[in-house]
Amino acid sequence: MLRFLRLSLVYSLMSIGVLSCKSYQLTDVQPISESKKTVENLYFSSAEDYVYKCQMDIYKNHVSGILIIKKLSETTHRVALTSDFGNKLIDFEISQDDFKLNYVLPDLDKKVVINFLKNDFRELLKKQYPIHESFEKKDARIYLSKNNHKGYYLFFDKESGLLKKIIYTRNNKEKIDFTFEAKKHIFADSLNLQHKDFRINIKLVQITETESD
Repeated sequence: MLRFLRLSLVYSLMSIGVLSCKSYQLTDVQPISESKKTVENLYFSSAEDYVYKCQMDIYKNHVSGILIIKKLSETTHRVALTSDFGNKLIDFEISQDDFKLNYVLPDLDKKVVINFLKNDFRELLKKQYPIHESFEKKDARIYLSKNNHKGYYLFFDKESGLLKKIIYTRNNKEKIDFTFEAKKHIFADSLNLQHKDFRINIKLVQITETESD
């Protein structure tokens, strides 16, 4: 199964030129004034472990396991993925500027696999977003953050104030959608990560919940 994962990632890279990727545009929104300068994704900000059941669907291949995310400092997290049988698959430390690979199963020790995980988790664990534009629609406030060729659209539920979605763009092309279900600002009960130019989907569902507020 791990070999299928590696082969699927290679195939996805070969197919990227065939898959369409349209420019991203907000619909049914109104621009608004906003006094605050930044917004945050606090879902991985607790010092307690975040433990999820992890499912990866890559083309027709399915891989499942247990994912643990631990905050090591204000800038760095440790991420470990094990199989359903408890065998370690990969273990790394990541921040917005650094990446340290502690362990990787030989079958997964391929550049395409490491880069895929590094890039996705770097975007997932990004915490602060400077606001460049603000919008609203019936049920959400939306903040656009820009960083060179990257763009982030953060959707916050109007009623709960919780972060519900992040749409990551590059050169104004939609790349990854992160969709969250949560009851607390610091803990996502579930996460769906969907690539737009790869046939890759990652689903995380909580196993243990942090007790902190």
